[in-house]
Amino acid sequence: MDAASEGDRGGLRMENIIEIKGLVKRFGDKTAVDGLDLSVRKGELFGFLGPNGAGKTTTLRCVSTLTGFDSGSIVVAGFDLLKNPAEAKSRMGVIQQQVSLDKDLTIRENMISHAMYHDIGKAERNKRIKELSDFFGLEEYLDKPVDSLSGGWKKRAAIVCTMLHHPEVLFLDEPTSGLDINARRLLWDVIKNLNDDGTTIILTTHYIEEAEALCDRVGIIDKGKIIALDDPQSLCERVGKVAVECHSGGKTDYRYFKSREEANTYASSLEGDVSIRATNLEDVFVEMTGKSVGGQK
Repeated sequence: MDAASEGDRGGLRMENIIEIKGLVKRFGDKTAVDGLDLSVRKGELFGFLGPNGAGKTTTLRCVSTLTGFDSGSIVVAGFDLLKNPAEAKSRMGVIQQQVSLDKDLTIRENMISHAMYHDIGKAERNKRIKELSDFFGLEEYLDKPVDSLSGGWKKRAAIVCTMLHHPEVLFLDEPTSGLDINARRLLWDVIKNLNDDGTTIILTTHYIEEAEALCDRVGIIDKGKIIALDDPQSLCERVGKVAVECHSGGKTDYRYFKSREEANTYASSLEGDVSIRATNLEDVFVEMTGKSVGGQK
């Protein structure tokens, strides 16, 4: 049953397909996710941005049922993960950082295996494989072994496998990690097309340009907490619309301004190598945490 057709189910406002409240996940004495609250809207393309170890992947794994959590609540498509995990899971698709295709099988055989896992009958299975393979441009690769494909095509094949059962929500953990820039941008098109087709997508990334290019909203995570949450443009405007970089004496200084005129006035007073540019999400992260997205102080 489609979540949008059911109105208010179990107290969940159905414009939100995911509701997370007070989520805590610990590994020994380390708290990886620390009381996180988040709502994701149906049809949204939402991104977690942050350095390695910030808690974004752990949050994704908790929400997608790949790992348990210590306290809090998670509701996906109207189903509480603790009370109805199977129902929630049936509405999800998950792509982890490492592509989990069976290397001993062809791409088509992997798709058939995934379809059978979800009890999709032969006729529907063949229809879905053809539709999705056409959509992703995989027709010529269907009968090739997994290892004959590049990283970008493997990711496409993994997404097709995950989409066979019509998931309402697709989780992507670092979807373009390890891909060259051309393959990354091709996969961006795939992700955008899926979202345009109605799939809610939640992804993690440490690529600034990826979050800016893809996401309707971005949650910046640091030390297991969301420290900022908004659309990319609004997040940047919190710091300032225009950045001035001045490299002098072996270091670079950054200042942010509301307008180009203010930035120009400031820049004209500086000595050294000076550049003026639009503020980006990395500026936001550095200003809020004192770290780069790569995790360096």
